[in-house]
Formats: sequence, C-alpha cells, structure tokens
Amino acid sequence: MAKKSKKLQQAYEKFDRNNVYSAKEALELLKEISYVNFDESVEVSYNLNIDVKKNDQQIRGAMVMPKGTGKDQTVLVFAQGDKAEEAREAGADYVGDDDLVEKINGGWFEFDVVVATPDMMGKIGRLGRVLGPKGLMPNPKTGTVTMDVKQAVSDIKAGQIEYRADKGSNIHVPLGRVSFSVEDLEENLKAINEVILNARPAAAKGRYIRNMAVSTTMGPGIKVDPLSIA
Repeated sequence: MAKKSKKLQQAYEKFDRNNVYSAKEALELLKEISYVNFDESVEVSYNLNIDVKKNDQQIRGAMVMPKGTGKDQTVLVFAQGDKAEEAREAGADYVGDDDLVEKINGGWFEFDVVVATPDMMGKIGRLGRVLGPKGLMPNPKTGTVTMDVKQAVSDIKAGQIEYRADKGSNIHVPLGRVSFSVEDLEENLKAINEVILNARPAAAKGRYIRNMAVSTTMGPGIKVDPLSIA
C-alpha cells in the first residue's frame, strides 16, 4: 500500500489541485498521470444545485455514449415468447422468467443490467429487496422496462450508461477508459454534459453546475470548467 500511496502522491504533484482546467487539459492530465498497470475507467462527477428531495428536481435517465464505454455489459432480460426471442437475437446474455427469478433469489448476480417487459414486472417486484440495493431494478426512466427489448439490449451493448443524482445532488458517469484517445473521451464528455444541461429542472435557481471533475479508478480528481465544454 505504501508504494501505491507514493505513486498517488507523485500524481498529485503533477497538477494544481486548486486549478480549474479546461475539459481537454483535464483529460490529457488524467492520461498522463495514470500510474497503474491496468486500463482504468475514466469518470466525470457533477455536483448540481438541485434539491433531490423534491420530485420536480430529481434527475435520472440513460443514454448511449457515442464512443462507447470500453466495458462489456452482461445483460439479463425478463421476457416471454416472441420478446424473449428478440432479446436473444439482440445479444442478451441471459433470457428467462421464473427460472431467473429463482436463481437471483438464490444469490446469483452474474449480470450488469436487467431489462424487462412491462408484463414481467409483477414477478420481478419480488426481487426488489435484492435488486434495488444493487441498482439493478429495471426502471422505465432508464429504458430498462420496455416492450422494445431488442433496442434496449442493443443500446446497452453499444455503450449505454445510466445517470442519477444521489442524495448529495451528485452524478457520477463513466466516460470510457484511459486507453481511449483524448478526443474520444472528450466526445463522450460533451454528450453527457449536454444531457445534464438539458435535464436542468425548471425549479433549479442560480448556478446549476456547482462543481465538476474527472478522475480515473485509482487517480485523483481534476477540476473541470463546465464552460470549456462546447
């Protein structure tokens, strides 16, 4: 651990923690100071001037990153009949109904995203206590409760991400990996930033984006000027 701490300290020494950088400068710095021997995830974090306790100021949704995320998502689909077949054709990793409910109740969680047709939600509701805390419960707002399972699975496999403001009014979104080019990371950042700006609640007053930073899995956060994202 001491060796890692030393490397992290060296990473901090390569930039001014009090400075606010342009998006491009921050992403270039992230790649430069990455010190681990694996392909780290890159994330953007927002702190917003919203009150998530109020229903009209909650922000949640999903979008497909234009350059993907660099992560293969394992997709489980609850569906029957033709919809189950559509899910399989679209590349879903697991498709079923009662059999999957039983497996999950037994402690099986070898999947990243759950999609369901609306008619299956009655059965899946019984899994709320185990899927909910893991953030895996299907939700219409993120496009994971839908009759168009083919499109949902295709979008997830293409790099769809979910975003949601937490209790502290923060949103954390994956942008890709350190191995991505700065240009690709920047394109993903522009895409999610536009979505966040468009999701601004009408009731939100004053400065909407309080703080914004990008970081890697093991690295420090680097402050970003939201106005630098054109």
